[in-house]
Amino acid sequence: MNGNDRAITGIASLAHGAVHTYEMTVPLFVVVWLTEFDAIPLGVTSVDVTTATVGVVVTLGYGLFGLGALPGGILVDRVGSRRLISACLLGMGLSYVLLGLAPNMLVVAAALVLWGLSASVYHPAGLSLISKGVEERGTGLAYHGMAGNLGIGLGPLAAAVMLLFVEWRTVALVLGAPAVLAAVYAARANFDETAAVSESETAADGGSKATSGVDDLGEFFTESRRLLAGGFALVFVVVMCSGLYYRGVLTFLPELLRSLPGFEPIPVDALLPESVRSTLGVESGAGQTLKPQDYFYSGLLLVGVAGQYAGGKLTDRIPVEYGLAGSFGVLAVLAVLFVPVSEAGLGPLVVLGALLGAFLFVVQPMYQATVAEYTPSGTRGLSYGFTYLGVFGVGALGGTIAGAILAVANPTALFLTLAGIAAVGSITGLLLARRAG
Repeated sequence: MNGNDRAITGIASLAHGAVHTYEMTVPLFVVVWLTEFDAIPLGVTSVDVTTATVGVVVTLGYGLFGLGALPGGILVDRVGSRRLISACLLGMGLSYVLLGLAPNMLVVAAALVLWGLSASVYHPAGLSLISKGVEERGTGLAYHGMAGNLGIGLGPLAAAVMLLFVEWRTVALVLGAPAVLAAVYAARANFDETAAVSESETAADGGSKATSGVDDLGEFFTESRRLLAGGFALVFVVVMCSGLYYRGVLTFLPELLRSLPGFEPIPVDALLPESVRSTLGVESGAGQTLKPQDYFYSGLLLVGVAGQYAGGKLTDRIPVEYGLAGSFGVLAVLAVLFVPVSEAGLGPLVVLGALLGAFLFVVQPMYQATVAEYTPSGTRGLSYGFTYLGVFGVGALGGTIAGAILAVANPTALFLTLAGIAAVGSITGLLLARRAG
């Protein structure tokens, strides 16, 4: 990679890691909210806090994370990636400060809404930047994906460790600060945003606003129809399946694991020598416990680093359509096996969790590269806006679906539903392969 490639990959990777640190810490807080809050105040009335209602609250933030990607993609094509990435980081940091000050679930919802709006512009901005500015696109996507997974895994891990010693509000305040510093760094970074767009590609884009994006509502509809009339329509189905599966399996995973054998809380004072307990301020018999499900969850997400890297490298070596079909097929099988394997003991569940963590993220660089192959460079921001509208906007419904299923049925019903979603993704990948052939 040349210097410009490294600069772009570095800033995009930093922001990507921050986005997913904040995103994936929320499910750890969900477990706390379900026990700490009894009701959600709504003015003259209130509703009980259950998996269903908390699922709706979480969906507000996660939904805006996706819905805001479309206008964010339009802005990327007009003003460039740097400004939006800086604004994203600043807004996310402030949202976690608000979360740390939340006295009730209504303010929690407001903080998640602010986070979702701020984070929503990142993926169209960051991925457009890589696809247009990095010569070695597949490698750039691989490193970018790995950074996202480090945030996805290490962010919740850091939060889980802090939760041993301080309450969740303090954890939120501590996590909010680094994003402000990252926003300053992003605003001052220097790179060429379009270094990888060749003259032939620009000419081939023809009338699709190859250099300036869309100027008004009419052009937005024209360019949107142009995108959705071709193979990108099938790509959009793939990314929706990815988002629904991803959010459906992860939102309540720590809560599901909590009730399984082998995940009983472990008293912290039983693990630490007296000298260490004294240094850390842990009092014997204080009731502080280590929650194994938090660390299993973080470990599963960290395995995704390898999945992201493998998926990014595979995009340079195999047809991405077949890669998508095969990866979604594996996800369908893993969903079918999850409940029976979890009943077989902790060892088999660890193996299945590692596979699930890997394949959840193998598909991401594959569909990111597929978007670049099926769209013109001039509306790449718009294309990634639609992509993350599907992944995180439509995909946010996965949390609501999961919460509702768990409220009225059981984990088996949830994972069979997720298997069906993955099967649709696999079939759509095969349709894309047939179209390409």
